[in-house]
Amino acid sequence: MPFPHLTRTWGRRRLLGLALGAGLAPALGAGPAASAADAAGGPEQHLALGRRVAAVAAAQIGVPYAWGGGDRLGASLGFCDEENGYLDGQCLGESTVGYDCSGLSLYCWYRASAGAVELAHYTVAQYHRSAPVERSALLPGDLLFFSRPDAPLHHVGLWAGDGAMIHAEHTGTLVARLEGVFDVPRWSREFAGARRPLPLG
Repeated sequence: MPFPHLTRTWGRRRLLGLALGAGLAPALGAGPAASAADAAGGPEQHLALGRRVAAVAAAQIGVPYAWGGGDRLGASLGFCDEENGYLDGQCLGESTVGYDCSGLSLYCWYRASAGAVELAHYTVAQYHRSAPVERSALLPGDLLFFSRPDAPLHHVGLWAGDGAMIHAEHTGTLVARLEGVFDVPRWSREFAGARRPLPLG
């Protein structure tokens, strides 16, 4: 879910992304890119863009989870904070290049939209930077948000279509495609709504 604060390591990576991302992201070979105009178009453009988002997400399957990882350039070094980035007491975040849940969605939308959609690296901010979508109207690329009483809006995944979600779940896992997400009791119970990111401007 990260994160309203930055660490020194992630901050350096983010500064590189801010300096270079707009020019490099469309050239990176991690899936098809869109023109910026596509993000602001009608239903056909939304569907085409969403399919590109889902394709970029699918290309990340198998990349490790890294707490704090992921930016406009793709997978990046994570970190550990007081509670996150650990597995069995060992800090994996600071030695793993990968994505956390919001880093994955940030990258996929930025990459697929050629920079027209730039999401914050924070699940709550992504929720508020997007328009609500009814579950019956989901398109590929839409964001699925999950919440618990003890952890409001703790996770975000990308709708891949056909009942599946692509997401980065937690330290020690890989980016994965989860079939039948709404048939899985945990995810069905915690589902807090779907949203569709909005273009800049």
